Amino acid sequence: MPQNHPLSHVESLVRWSRLDSGTNHAAVAPRAVRSVAIIGAGTMGTAIAAPNIENGVPVVILDTDENARAAAAEKVAAELAPTPGAGNGQVASTVARMLRCTADAAQVASCDLVLESITETASAKHEVYARVEPHLAATATLASNTSAIPIARLAAGLSEKGRFCGMHFFHPVRSRPLVEVVRGPDTSDETIATAVAYARTIGKMPIAVSDGPGFLVNRLLLPYLAEALELLLDGVAIQEIDAAATEFGMAMGPLHMLDEIGLDTAVLAGRVLWDAFPERINVSPLLISMFKAGRLGRKCGAGFFVYPNGAAGVAPGQPDPQLGDILAAWVRSRQSLSREEITVRLLAPMIVEATRLLEEGRVRDPRSIDLGTIFGLGFPASRGGLLYWADTLGVDRILAMLQPLAELGPRMAPTSMLMDLARGGGRFYGQIRSQTET
Repeated sequence: MPQNHPLSHVESLVRWSRLDSGTNHAAVAPRAVRSVAIIGAGTMGTAIAAPNIENGVPVVILDTDENARAAAAEKVAAELAPTPGAGNGQVASTVARMLRCTADAAQVASCDLVLESITETASAKHEVYARVEPHLAATATLASNTSAIPIARLAAGLSEKGRFCGMHFFHPVRSRPLVEVVRGPDTSDETIATAVAYARTIGKMPIAVSDGPGFLVNRLLLPYLAEALELLLDGVAIQEIDAAATEFGMAMGPLHMLDEIGLDTAVLAGRVLWDAFPERINVSPLLISMFKAGRLGRKCGAGFFVYPNGAAGVAPGQPDPQLGDILAAWVRSRQSLSREEITVRLLAPMIVEATRLLEEGRVRDPRSIDLGTIFGLGFPASRGGLLYWADTLGVDRILAMLQPLAELGPRMAPTSMLMDLARGGGRFYGQIRSQTET
């Protein structure tokens, strides 16, 4: 395969990710993680427990809900053996031996890493930390699986902020290798190195990012999802929007993705970013209407699509026919856009947002953005990642794509980085990478 082929580029990204310690200080040694406590026995908590057990790391799950604790072992076993058949008895035996469920916060005292994975509200997380922190071992690492809430905000009230970081896993954990390791303003290098090394221990691909609303992946995801909702309000059909994305190579269309994430989760995570960037992220009245109507996606059998088999399967059914009445209240125009025009609308704001992340120093290297988009967002590996693909277009073409979209507002406005690259004939994997590559 030629060295400049997109898939060769992806292979080089993966090699780099295996070597990057997450810090600029190679001498920093990670603390050993021999046991883990997970706070929360929900879908994500039990899914994260599975790769730990699979890789020989014992797990304590802490949850005050008796029913959640009772169901936890079965959920973990289902993650480890999703297909019924031979070997399931052995899996159940392994889970019984390596998983312990408790409501007693003192049981985390023996664990080297404690990962909180509960509802996405800062107040709930603060209550958990206040209950758990007094029991942590002196050398323990405390982490949150938050998808968007800034680590600085979550760390408020902690007595030992240096050992606290974000560790954002992606749903479904079984098939998504990426983990964002998020450095808060007080997080130590040792904590970041520990979280990065631990993620590799359980077979995951860590990328280290700096704190900020949405971190890396959701900073890029929300413009993609928000633009799909804007296209719906412009009268573009659900099928056309998702088809444009999947024809480009995305793992799934944005509206299918919203159904998979859950519209309730999208509203909670989106609120953090809407509050942080109100000038360029619109609060979609359609999304709020669907949320209030309880049309939350696959988890309840209907969202933008219908799901006859509930949570089973991957592909959605047909667009939900009952959605028409909700849509009718919010559609503001009837535009006829080509698949290419739809694709540009979906992806252009992601490129712009990526340059903002680099300008702000939220990521140390453009390779992190491409890893995040491929392994966290389902961007096609065949195109090399978001910024590699942007380089194949060239900055001049990107600016030409953005120019007719200027009327849509700041979300489509070129950044200083894009303008500087255009003036200098630069590329993301040229001028920028040469400054960051080691």
